[in-house]
Amino acid sequence: MSAYTATVTVRLKRGVLDPEAETTKHALERLGFELDELRSMDRFELDLDAADADAAAERAEEMAERLLANPTIHDYDVEVAARE
Repeated sequence: MSAYTATVTVRLKRGVLDPEAETTKHALERLGFELDELRSMDRFELDLDAADADAAAERAEEMAERLLANPTIHDYDVEVAARE
């Protein structure tokens, strides 16, 4: 077994209302920043042991599907890196 860190980034799908991002976008615009779009997201870092990077990614995908993201309204990405 090897040590890996899987990073799961969860964001709302396009078209799903994102009130947190909308509020932040308006606040930034009031401060003089021009934005076309702003989206909020959550990032989870999972330290785990697995046989290889593919197995670590598979476990992280399962965690995302079962708890970290709601596939109906969220998109997510999984990245895996070896941990030293």
